[in-house]
Amino acid sequence: MRRRPPFIHLFIPVVAREARVAESQRLPSLASVAAAIRHAQAGIRHRESAGSIKGYLNMVGDPEVDGAPETEMETGGVRSVLPFGSLVSPSGDEVQLPELEGKVIGLYFAANWYPRCEAFTPALAAAYHQLRDRGAGFEVVFVSCDEDAPSFERFHRGMPWPAVPFGDLRRKKGLSQAFQVEGIPRLVVLAPDGEVVCSDAVELVLRYGDPAFPFTPARVAELEADEQRKFASQTLEKLFSISYVNGSNDQVPISSLVGKTVGLYFSAHGCAPCVKFTARLAAIYGNLKGKSEDFEVVYIPMDKEEDGYLRSCGDMPWLALPYDGASSRALARYFDVREIPTLVVIGPDGKTVTREGRYLVNLYFDMAFPFTDEQIRMLQELEDEEAKGYAPSLLHAGHRHELSIVSGKSGGGPYICCECDEQGFGWAYQCIACGYEIHLRCGRNVDGGSAGTGP
Repeated sequence: MRRRPPFIHLFIPVVAREARVAESQRLPSLASVAAAIRHAQAGIRHRESAGSIKGYLNMVGDPEVDGAPETEMETGGVRSVLPFGSLVSPSGDEVQLPELEGKVIGLYFAANWYPRCEAFTPALAAAYHQLRDRGAGFEVVFVSCDEDAPSFERFHRGMPWPAVPFGDLRRKKGLSQAFQVEGIPRLVVLAPDGEVVCSDAVELVLRYGDPAFPFTPARVAELEADEQRKFASQTLEKLFSISYVNGSNDQVPISSLVGKTVGLYFSAHGCAPCVKFTARLAAIYGNLKGKSEDFEVVYIPMDKEEDGYLRSCGDMPWLALPYDGASSRALARYFDVREIPTLVVIGPDGKTVTREGRYLVNLYFDMAFPFTDEQIRMLQELEDEEAKGYAPSLLHAGHRHELSIVSGKSGGGPYICCECDEQGFGWAYQCIACGYEIHLRCGRNVDGGSAGTGP
């Protein structure tokens, strides 16, 4: 079945009873909330100040609460965002707002029950600790989207920063509406004067970590330029912070891999997709070695414990990066690895050939080697030619509707075959009404006959 972008209906008490997770939602500038509500369109970022803070204050109450005059509220700072009340620490202690004055603030909208929030919180915490250690003037405020107070408290106890009290529904609702928060996790970064400098810094934290601070467009441009310079000068030896990798019985110098096509395999023990792909990659690795191809694989461990790493190494016939954590994390960040298993392929010249090695292996098996654009283009042309031998439609034994043949140019795209549960792309037999989709090679008529002359 073709995989579409996942949308999950969230229960977020402070925003709405049900709000759809929209990963590409953009946020307005705090100072232009009133104008943004009238004029915002999906995908537009409002970076300029176009009005006053009153639009937000009207959502949460009278700006003169606690004796703070309106003129003070409009001067910016943490009071312009959290105009009254106090925060709560993970231990339950009260945190006064003046403690946040003069700092860059990250408003972290999240919930304990959503896996992406659970996954992102440790990454944000690591960046937070490093920034605090070097006195960078950064603070995070957790704005909970949890369903009840016990869930909030359990989730908050694992965070090192303060939170808006769970019971302060009015203030949480005002923040959520002001920043149009529908998708979580969301990290809105504010300058010390209360202005939005980054509407959503989640991707920046995942991509760059603490070096992304202070999350301004200028800083992001610097990081991207530096990244491009590194990619341009990349060599296999520069990628590794050590001079060797582990073989089955001895250490293998990184220098001995220069001139080969090398797959960097990010995986971990106990990960079901990793177990499945490891078996396939091992078979392909053996085939290529049998053909005397200059191909090598290096395991980049994503294991949380060394015991898992050792078990993984026992299941793999290739080389492995020593287990120290830092080297693996550096490579994962450099290649922007967001999920495992991931196979990044490095060419003989030391440059990155593709970060989609897993996808290409699943599609083309050992024929994908050496994973270059030229090789993949040739395989696609062969598929196009073979597709001419298949019937334009068929009644498949596994589905009640007629299936029609489609290509990448006529509705085809990435999918998971409903017959063999393997990945596919482009050419397929497809039921437009149901989304049922199979490989051409898996096509069988109801009478048991093959759909065509292809493999």
